Amino acid sequence: MTPIPQTQAFAERLRQALEAVGSRPSPTLVANAFNQRYWGRSITPHTARNWLLGRSWPTQDKLVVLADWLQVSPDELRFGHTTSAFRIAEADAQFEHLNMADREMIGRYLSLPASDRKTIRDVVAAMAVAAGMRHQQKV
Repeated sequence: MTPIPQTQAFAERLRQALEAVGSRPSPTLVANAFNQRYWGRSITPHTARNWLLGRSWPTQDKLVVLADWLQVSPDELRFGHTTSAFRIAEADAQFEHLNMADREMIGRYLSLPASDRKTIRDVVAAMAVAAGMRHQQKV
């Protein structure tokens, strides 16, 4: 079995991340959405196409913007899932304060298909905005 070149593996992760946030892997859509978030020199649909086909990958500054937009870590987007002890320890520390009900809810969330997880993220984001607005009104 021949190994998959790193750029093609990146392209697959990029397409999966786009699907997870509800975006089509269209070069034009990716370029437009990316350029709305990036303050440097904009990219062309041709550049986005090369990313999606695994012919090239973005520079680190662009990768960070992509990852933020797609709600994944830059390392995960570039290299895939890592199982380093550092990441495991970091995750444990991040979720240490969760009670059993919260952990169970996260487990159920992770078992959902990507499209349903996107819906839940959108609902939670809307609720967070509403809560922030209520908090500002009280202050």
